[in-house]
Amino acid sequence: MTAAIISALSVLTKPLGEVSGRNAQSSKEEALLSALKANRDVLLEQLHSDSNLQSACKLREELVVSACWFLNDTDDVMWGFVQECLILLLSLVRHLSDELERFKQTPSPAAKLNTPEMAPPLPPDVLSFTQQKTVGAALQFVVSLGLCPYLAPGVGMPLGCRSAFGAMVEKMVCGQKSVGVPHKLLTTTTVLLQLAKLSSLATLLFSRHLGDVIAALSQLGYQPQKSKISGTKHVQDLSEEERKNCREALQSLLMKVYQPVVIKELLILQGGAKQPAPEGSSSSSRSRTAPGWLRRLCGQLLSERLMQPNGVQAVVRAILEGGSGGESDWKKCDSIARILTACPQQSASADTYYKQVCSQILELLHLKDKLTAQQFQCVATRAALNLLQEKTSFAQHYLLAPLLSPLSKCITAADVHCQVAVEEQEITQCVEDINKIWVVGNTLSAPLLNALEEVLPVVFTLFCFTKQNVSHLRTPCQDILLWYLSHAETSAVLSLLRQLSGLQSQKNDVATGFHFTPGSNGGVQLTCREGCSDEDDTLYEKLSGEQWRLECLMHLLGELKDSDVPGDFFLDLLQELTSWTAMAAAEEGEEVGHLDISAMTLLEVELRQQGHVERQGHTLALLQVLAIMVESLQHTVMLRRNIQVVDFIDSLLQRACVGFGLANRIIENPIESQTLSMAMGLVATLLSGPQLTAEVYSSMSRLLQPLETLSQQHPDVFIQELASNLRAVIATHGAYRPDDLTTSGSTDSKMSPKSNNQNSKERIKIETKKLKTSPPSPLSVNDKIQQLQPPSSLVFMEGENSSSSKSFSDCLREACDPDVPTRAIALRTLTQMVQSKDRETVQAQEKVLILFLENLEHEDSFVYLSAIQGLAALADAYPARILERLLENFQHGPLLSKSKKDHNLEFRLKMGEVLMRASRAMGDLAPHLGRPLVSVFLRGTRDLDQSVRASSLSNLGELCQRLDYALGPLTQELSSCLTALIKTEKEAEVRRAAVHVITLLIRGLSEKTTQVLRDVLLDLYRALKWVVRSDSDEVAVLHAQLALEELDDVMRTLIFPKQKLEKKIVVLP
Repeated sequence: MTAAIISALSVLTKPLGEVSGRNAQSSKEEALLSALKANRDVLLEQLHSDSNLQSACKLREELVVSACWFLNDTDDVMWGFVQECLILLLSLVRHLSDELERFKQTPSPAAKLNTPEMAPPLPPDVLSFTQQKTVGAALQFVVSLGLCPYLAPGVGMPLGCRSAFGAMVEKMVCGQKSVGVPHKLLTTTTVLLQLAKLSSLATLLFSRHLGDVIAALSQLGYQPQKSKISGTKHVQDLSEEERKNCREALQSLLMKVYQPVVIKELLILQGGAKQPAPEGSSSSSRSRTAPGWLRRLCGQLLSERLMQPNGVQAVVRAILEGGSGGESDWKKCDSIARILTACPQQSASADTYYKQVCSQILELLHLKDKLTAQQFQCVATRAALNLLQEKTSFAQHYLLAPLLSPLSKCITAADVHCQVAVEEQEITQCVEDINKIWVVGNTLSAPLLNALEEVLPVVFTLFCFTKQNVSHLRTPCQDILLWYLSHAETSAVLSLLRQLSGLQSQKNDVATGFHFTPGSNGGVQLTCREGCSDEDDTLYEKLSGEQWRLECLMHLLGELKDSDVPGDFFLDLLQELTSWTAMAAAEEGEEVGHLDISAMTLLEVELRQQGHVERQGHTLALLQVLAIMVESLQHTVMLRRNIQVVDFIDSLLQRACVGFGLANRIIENPIESQTLSMAMGLVATLLSGPQLTAEVYSSMSRLLQPLETLSQQHPDVFIQELASNLRAVIATHGAYRPDDLTTSGSTDSKMSPKSNNQNSKERIKIETKKLKTSPPSPLSVNDKIQQLQPPSSLVFMEGENSSSSKSFSDCLREACDPDVPTRAIALRTLTQMVQSKDRETVQAQEKVLILFLENLEHEDSFVYLSAIQGLAALADAYPARILERLLENFQHGPLLSKSKKDHNLEFRLKMGEVLMRASRAMGDLAPHLGRPLVSVFLRGTRDLDQSVRASSLSNLGELCQRLDYALGPLTQELSSCLTALIKTEKEAEVRRAAVHVITLLIRGLSEKTTQVLRDVLLDLYRALKWVVRSDSDEVAVLHAQLALEELDDVMRTLIFPKQKLEKKIVVLP
């Protein structure tokens, strides 16, 4: 019967060209009416005459009898055609529903014979493509002739805006009398809703005509009744019961259909952009707008969709799906954000609305679909920022608090029964969300900065942890910290930096007793810290942790290339150091004044002593931060502007002025004397430069007071005169400029006339001792400072440069000088001569070798490191002869002197360093020159001393990774040695070295590993697995895991070679 009903629909919807010929002179409207009437007559005739359509005719007659709306003798041709379509569609629905019910109740006999591989039988409501096309044509006629023409002006998309055929139908309907329009519209809509009860027909209907059905139900249920307004009676008005049913049907329909599609149709129905109408359409169709009641209704329905679960996502999908990602889509994102920010009028309360919407905004940040995630995240970011600007209290409570809750848990974590306090997924999601809203959103807002500031200590601790491990959270954490340091106010940034560097009491950091540990998916989780019984281990862990935090902080400051934050922080610390220096000077003055402690109570004395200790501890911490800053950061990062250089000079001069109350302090303290010299030289260099701006002179006005103090109170006359001249230049903005201003930085040696009487050797010795004993000074951070080094360092550099031009005999003589700097410089000069193949040096190879070997036993590191460098250069220049002597010394100790056992061991270890450097310098000659070294190193693995065994293994690893295929004959011996040491050696240090040899061996051979080590590779692999499973030393296990990873990479490359996408062009002969 399905085929019969579809055949009847095909007859009814036969195209106009297939109908009997018409008068060519007739109008299009008359031709259309004639075709509709002819098709209906042909259908009725075939239903009664064709035996194949008898079942369809019988079902049709039953439905006609039960349908109270069907009119047999209607004069309206179009409505009569629509009635036939509706009756046939109802017949199809009735038949398919009955067949589907029987299909569900009675299993098919063939179903018992089905195998798992066979497809299940199709239900009877599945239509073929041809049948779907016929039903779709019928639905299009019903909507075009029986629904759209009866919609009020402005309701739905007008027919005239769709096609020329629609414009013609609209013109025909407008010319007829509107008799029973509401009931006709109600009839058509009711029948279409009955069709939608069958899923196969609902798909055909709503995929094309959903907007028309929604428009019809909206008009039937919500359009104001004209009869009630005018006081007249119209028989065509709907009853209240019918209107109520239409409203319920509309709500039911909107809940069943995919919500983004519903929202899109409601937006179109509410009134979108005007579209040009095709030719032939009436002018009214071009200017129709949605009536007020419809706009209000659509707004209410859209708000209801928004406040549903996942309503925000539905709104975003409806507006953004199908976009091209261009500028228009970004404008759409801003529009959606503004929509989400405004609370609808029908919402029960603003608190309920924002609570529901904010949670859905956060869900938009977690989409995994790469195609839509970017736009969804843009909407979420813009919405969050708008909420923070316009609805700050709601956004902080319902948006920022849940978003930052995982990091807040890290701060407030308490004792928990489970091991994990905060899960890895929570921390990962929180960090990614912060990065999307703060960093990607990149909008300055006080609530944003304040909320982020509360959890930044935890983010920094997390960043420090990820710097020690491999984690995908390292980059997001760094971006978050850099964003805050770049955008927050200077005072807040400096306070945060002080807290992170340990100069202020830490707050809002990870709770005590908890620490971060690696997660299973490359993230981080917060776990309980296991107690440590050893106080030394606890102290070491604390100190190493503080040092690592400072290094990570310096890394962050180094990333701020175009920011003044590093310089401001550096100058702030220097200013604090000056204040602490003044306080220490005051305390020293009190002690000199014989403070009467006997008059103080015991508690007062204890508090005074405790305060003194705390100040000393804080000063040491401050000096540590300054030292690390100077070591880690370049001067271009710390002092990138002239104003910052002026601030730096000001701090130096202030420090120099602090101690004038104490007698001869400046003269007695050489460091402060050099500091003052550097500051004065910097001022002179700045003033002697090119044209300075008024801003620089204005900033330099702060130097007038300390320069005046120096010119009046400094004990040195030369400094007084120099300070007075500099002060005059600054005060006159360069109008007064003495002739010797440019040379002021180099003439500051007049400050200490006694130093001029020292010979060059003594000055070199003094400077070297200062370099070795004093901590790194934060005062050498600018190119101009480097040009104005104190006199001693200038003499030191001059001595080094002049030594390079000395003769070979002078270098030999000075290499035996008891003065350490002189000897070290001579050894380095000899090394340069060896490298440059100096003629005298080549002829005296033996003397140079003996000289280096003698200095190798020197106790000063400056000397024996220079000797090591020289021996390595000799071995590189003359390997055939020198390497043999070096190997003998490595095996038996120094051959030129009789040393004690401990000294002999130290000499052999130094010689091992020489051989390692020589092995690295061999390069491609390693297979030719390395065989004797391998034998010596293998014998060294059996030495009685563990340090020699470890050194031999280390050298063996460096050499083996360069031997390449020449390693083939030695693989068995090498494998036996390494596996025996791994399994039998008692000292952990030696086992670590043996495992490290395997790592270097595999890394050096790389893709050749399976060829060179094919006979011993299995033994080495088993040895590594044995270490991982059985060795008690964690470092050895780590080395074994690294070796296994190297081996895994080699095997993966061998088994799964990289595909080369190459195109080959072959020229045929």
